[in-house]
Amino acid sequence: MANAYSGDKYSVLLPTYNERENLPLIVWLLVKYFGESGFNYEIIVIDDGSPDGTLEVAEQLQKVYGEDKILLRPRAKKLGLGTAYIHGMKHASGNFIIIMDADLSHHPKFIPEFIQKQKEGDYDLVSGTRYRGNGGVYGWDLRRKLISRGANFLAQVLLRPGASDLTGSFRLYKKKVLESLVEQCVSKGYVFQMEMIVRARQLNYTIGEVPISFVDRVYGESKLGGNEIVSYAKGLLMLFATT
Repeated sequence: MANAYSGDKYSVLLPTYNERENLPLIVWLLVKYFGESGFNYEIIVIDDGSPDGTLEVAEQLQKVYGEDKILLRPRAKKLGLGTAYIHGMKHASGNFIIIMDADLSHHPKFIPEFIQKQKEGDYDLVSGTRYRGNGGVYGWDLRRKLISRGANFLAQVLLRPGASDLTGSFRLYKKKVLESLVEQCVSKGYVFQMEMIVRARQLNYTIGEVPISFVDRVYGESKLGGNEIVSYAKGLLMLFATT
């Protein structure tokens, strides 16, 4: 398909930690869907010292797809999502940034829809939502679904953020918008994604939404543990107090 927006470039930031099984598949899917839709892209892998050899797999992928498409920007140890995005953005040559999980819970097939949605309204950011339209969650047990919906509902009530999925981490940003948001954010981990949307609303950025199906991790353990839920609640209260 010919692409009318040839001046735009999309930098996908993939923070990884122990994703050696998932990485080849997510990269293949990204290359496939970007290739089919004709958008210009690069994939920036930010590995935080994974002990399982994720970086070695990424190096092999770079040989397959080329250094212009796969950029490796590893860090020595696990330093958190927020700093991974800051680190990745420094090396991004695109004017748009896509953030997603490398564990296949986010399917790259939705990216062309994100891009179309962004063009429709010239949105500052587009968020994938599991709670609107055809979006849904597969592979989650009832407890996780209730926690996730409860977390979103709590945040909606307290913060009125103008987006229906606050904890999701599948988003498209104008690069300059993401840069300004990251500078403002103080949270870590699971709360970070929510804070980005809340700050976006405070700064009057426009938010588009695309319904996505969210598939729980193909390989590996879920990173949403009990301590994450506690930190989410604390972060929510902190945000509520400061907004």
